[in-house]
Formats: sequence, structure tokens, C-alpha cells
Amino acid sequence: MNGLDWAVLIAYFGVMVAIGVWSHKRVDNVSDFFTAGGKMPWWLSGISHHMSGYSAVMFTGYAGIAYTYGVTSFVTWSFPIALGIAIGSKLFAPRINRLRSRLHVASPLEYLKNRYNLPTQQALAWSGILLKIVDVGAKWAAIATLLSVFTGVSLNQGILITGVITAIYCTIGGLWADALTELGQFAIQLLAGIAMFVAVVVELGDRNIGFFGAWDEPALQGHGKPLVGPYGTVFLLAFLFIKLFEYNGGMLNQAQRYMATTGPREASRSARLSAVLWLVWPVVLFFPMWMSPLLVQAQKPDGSDSYALMTEQLLPHGMLGLVIVGFFSHTMAMCSSDANAIAAVFTRDVAPVLSARARDWGERSGLIAARVTTVVFLGLSMAVATQVNSPTFKDIITVVIKWVAGLMGPIAIPMMLGLLRPFRRSGPTAALVSWATGLLAFWLVNYPINWSVDGGVPLQYQVSVPLAVSLVLYILIGYLKPEDTPERLAIIERINTDDDSAARAVPAPARPGDDAVGAPAKE
Repeated sequence: MNGLDWAVLIAYFGVMVAIGVWSHKRVDNVSDFFTAGGKMPWWLSGISHHMSGYSAVMFTGYAGIAYTYGVTSFVTWSFPIALGIAIGSKLFAPRINRLRSRLHVASPLEYLKNRYNLPTQQALAWSGILLKIVDVGAKWAAIATLLSVFTGVSLNQGILITGVITAIYCTIGGLWADALTELGQFAIQLLAGIAMFVAVVVELGDRNIGFFGAWDEPALQGHGKPLVGPYGTVFLLAFLFIKLFEYNGGMLNQAQRYMATTGPREASRSARLSAVLWLVWPVVLFFPMWMSPLLVQAQKPDGSDSYALMTEQLLPHGMLGLVIVGFFSHTMAMCSSDANAIAAVFTRDVAPVLSARARDWGERSGLIAARVTTVVFLGLSMAVATQVNSPTFKDIITVVIKWVAGLMGPIAIPMMLGLLRPFRRSGPTAALVSWATGLLAFWLVNYPINWSVDGGVPLQYQVSVPLAVSLVLYILIGYLKPEDTPERLAIIERINTDDDSAARAVPAPARPGDDAVGAPAKE
């Protein structure tokens, strides 16, 4: 990087902070901070949903997969996400929007207290918070890795720089700041992605390889196969189910985008826009990665530095800075949205249970608590980021695929399926048993069994077994021990209909900290 590249990067950071300051004027209460007051246009929600779904891990971990295996990086990652969101646009998006418009909640998990009970809500809230700390830590490590390649700053310095900038704008501006910065980031990464695509096509032409002839080169033999290596059919199917839950609200931050729109129909439209973007745009981003074995020699065994090396080699200064800004835009979009979601879960679901004072927070106190929680979450995730390459986590892609994908299913299944009428029989017992057993299954296939099986458990089973165990138990226990009380059925009906007469017949949800519907929690 030279002075021009640094100027582009510093200008980007300045614009992000300015958007946060401007958004601060639109945040008057907790609802504005967490769900934009239900006033976000569907197209902005859709772009925000898309941008908050991926980070610099794509340019490190998934670039390594593309470098090593080829097009399977698209087939087993962004394609399942696009399909999952498309399904969720009908199945989940309108129901999640009704959580805000019908039940008047500000956190995606707030309804679980009435849908199941308080222990279930707390189990899912705490496990979701802890998983998100690890997940966002991997994102900080990914962008710091890229920053170190281009600038020479240490990983810890890179983590600190990106974390502090993100904390400033998302803490003062809430979800409005997240969405508006993501809109700007989308425009930036559009320019950066196209610039990189064109640079690679030109380079292939200069080397007399050509756009279509590249696939015949020896270095890309087998890279055109959709399923290869550890990324086989079982992995694809497992990832489809995981992403169906995760990208429709199971990891919390995307749920907020649905909640922020003006109504259920607009939430569905935003989901469909996000699905189209996931289907089309990653192809443009992945093409240079697929060609990278022809253009650079990765220095890391997993190939995670290949995209950064190729960027340095092909782009002129100024444009190099723009692509680096594109890296930041992805990571900061995801991390800021995650921080906002976790702040919502903690202040609305956890704090009122831990403290009687939190149940009496007014608008100002609740807003201050939300901002403090956002800063604390970002700080904890940055601390975890410094340990991502330790023996505990191994590397970035291991965290993203094995830990996050493997643990997400047991947490998301009770939350997401609890919205749907066909699973109305599944109550607190089904939710807690499926959650706990799914976590146990993750531990077994990744640790004790992994130690005793020669070569370890294949990746597809590390990811799929916890999800399958949780899903089967949630459904089975619901039929063997139905817990569909009138109060729980009323909550489900309120989420599943736009009929005003049906909605009026349903009792209002309990306040944060209540033990059951309308009942104050015991100290």
C-alpha cells in the first residue's frame, strides 16, 4: 500500500463514522436501536441482510477452498445460502416480522419466554451469545490477516483498528447505522469486485490462457467439479439445512432485518432480494479465486492468502485500496450487525432475568445499556480473535465451518421451528432436550470420537450430526410429550396470521423478566 491506498482506506473509515453520527439522530429508543422502529424500506433491509451475511472470511478461508478445490466453494456455500433464504422468504421472514408488529418485541429471542418458558429462553440466549463471540472473533482475525498482508501491521493491531472503528458507528447509530453503512459498503464492494474480476480476465488474456481456456490448464484439473474433497453430498445437504435456519434468523442478526421492515410482505420481499444477490454476486467474487492457482503461489498451506497475493499483484495503487476497503466492508457489516443483535438479546432477554433493576429500565436507561452491551460484546470478540489461530480453534475456516455451523443447529432449531404451526406440539422439554443433546453430539464427534477414530470424523459429519440429532429429537419429543398449551398455541397463532380478529384474541406477551405469560419472575 502507498499513500493513495491509505487515503482511500482512511476516507472509508471516516464515512462510516459520519454515517453513524448521522444515524444517531434517528435513534430515540430501544426499538429504534434494535429494529429501526419497523420503518426500514424492504430494499434497504434486503441489501443489509445480504451484506451482513458474509465477511473477510470469504477472501481468506473460502478463497483457500477455491484455490484448493475450485467451484465447490460456490456450490457448497453461497448456493445453499441463496436457496435457504429463498425458502425462508415464505416460511420465516413474515413470521419473524410479526414478532415485532404483533408481539412488540425488540429481540429475536424475546418471544421464546412465552413460546416455551424462561429456562429455554435463557439457554438459547446464553449459548447464542457465546457462539457469536467466537464467530465474530473469527471475522476479526480474517480481516486482520488481510490487513497484515497489505500493510505489515500485526494481527492484534489489525483487530484493534477494525474493532474500534466498528464500535464507534454501530454503538451510536444502532440498526439504522448498520443498514446505511451496509448500503454504502455494498456500492464499494460492487466496484471492488468488478475491478478484480476485470483484472483477472485481462491477466488471463495477457498470458494467452483466455477466459474459457483456463479450465483446461493442468493447475485447474478437477476444479470444475461441484462436489469434491471433504465437500460432498452429505456436506451440501447439511449446509443447506444449516443455512436455512442460520440465514433466516437462527444467528439472530438476519432476523433483525426482517423485524425492521414495515410489515410481513415487505420482510418477504427483502428476503427474496437477498436470495437473488446471494445467487449472482458471489460468482463474480469467486471467479478470481478459482483462477488464483494460475496466477499466484499461495504461501500458506490452506491457500488462505491467495486472494490477497493476487490483489497485490494485479491491481494498481488506489484500486488496491478500494479492494481492501471491500474486505473491510464485508467484515464490518457482519460484525456490527452481530453486535447489535447480541446487544438486543442481552438487554431484552438476559439482563432482566439477572437484575430486577433492568426490568424497570426506561427508554434512556435501556438505550444506554444497549450501547454499553454492544461495546462489551465487540471487546470480547476481539479478545477471542487473538486466539483464533491457537490449537483450540486451529484456523479461521475451522471456526466458521466446524464450530459455528456445527453448533448453530441445536441453538436455532427451537427458535425457528417454534414459529411454525406444524411444530406446535413441541414445547419446553423438546426444545431443551434437543438443544442439550445437539451440543453433546457436537462435542462427541469433534473430540472423544475424533480421538479414537483413525483419521478423525469426516467434516460433513462434524457439521451434520449435531443438526440431525437436534432436529429429530425436537420433532419426536413433541409427538411423544406434546406441550401445546392454550397460551403457547395463542402465541403461534399470533405469529402465523395477519387476521386482526385472531390477533386481538391473543393475550399480550409478558414483559422481559417475567416467568410466564403475564407473571412476574421470581427473585
